[in-house]
Amino acid sequence: MRPAQRGQRVGGISLLEGNDEPDDTKASESDASDESGHASSDQRGSPRFTLLIRAAKLVVDGREFLCILRDASATGLKVRLFTPLPEHRDLRIELANGDRYPIELVWHSDDYAGFRFQEEVEIERLLDESHGGFPRRQVRLRIALNAMLHSGGEAVRIAFNDISQQGAGIECDKWLLMNELVKIETGVMPAIYAKVRWRSHPRYGLVFEQTFKLDELARISAPLQLGQAIRDAEAGKDSEAGARATG
Repeated sequence: MRPAQRGQRVGGISLLEGNDEPDDTKASESDASDESGHASSDQRGSPRFTLLIRAAKLVVDGREFLCILRDASATGLKVRLFTPLPEHRDLRIELANGDRYPIELVWHSDDYAGFRFQEEVEIERLLDESHGGFPRRQVRLRIALNAMLHSGGEAVRIAFNDISQQGAGIECDKWLLMNELVKIETGVMPAIYAKVRWRSHPRYGLVFEQTFKLDELARISAPLQLGQAIRDAEAGKDSEAGARATG
């Protein structure tokens, strides 16, 4: 397949090659280089394209964190982070359409990080999200979060399965009506008002009356993911200790 050219639009995204920066972007933000100023390996070997804004998920040992792709090439990419990168064994980048790529950390500085793909990728497929399992869908975070849902004068416990800027998937024992307006209280974010968009009891899809900003949702969800990761790590240590004690 012929590589995308400078100025070409791929999947509705205008591409800028090399150091052709948007006016509101500093060169230091777009250069996929490490802190010493040396170009990363993907810059040296492959053309680099600047993505104006592309939301994605950084999957860290199975935990999902919102991020923004800024630069990409066939061998690596640069990402804007909203939370410090935790210690990890496995890293993957997942796009809104469900495409997922194994990656390795090359450098990390403040809110930005550079990653290398474990295998070279097709850049046009990476930039064009109109294909895949979930084309043209907002990024959804799988999340473990319990909450209270208010419906018809009742308050019932629910569990979030996933959340995006515009809506969420939940499980609820109470039967909810299509297009019913509900109120959800989580304790970690402002009260959410939403309408039921689809249902397959006990699973329901909700559309928020007021959407989240990307950075707002990222900063709300990150502590939940980190907290779960810590609990999982502690549970793993307890299991190992128990195995040694009985061994």
